Amino acid sequence: MAWLVFFVADLCEIGWVVGLKYNEGFTRLGPSVLTVGAMVVSIVLLGIALKTLPVGTGYAVWTGIDGVGTAVLGIILFGESMEPMRLASIALIVTGIVGLKFATPT
Repeated sequence: MAWLVFFVADLCEIGWVVGLKYNEGFTRLGPSVLTVGAMVVSIVLLGIALKTLPVGTGYAVWTGIDGVGTAVLGIILFGESMEPMRLASIALIVTGIVGLKFATPT
């Protein structure tokens, strides 16, 4: 259950990071409110998940999922680079996330 809460928290994290692009420096009200809301939900859910999960593994997986999700959405939404080295680097991050997840007994 902790991993499910963790995953939802990370989706909110990706949402607020992408929201930073849309709120244009917090000058647009709607996107700014959604961004801040996603920030709050993200941190609260992360705190709940880390009651059970090891903090080192949790935070490493957290930042990895956030980085991969944000990079993928950058490609999809903003036309960012799909250079082979960039995609290979994203794949390495995914490999590390999977390794950490399966190395954690919880």
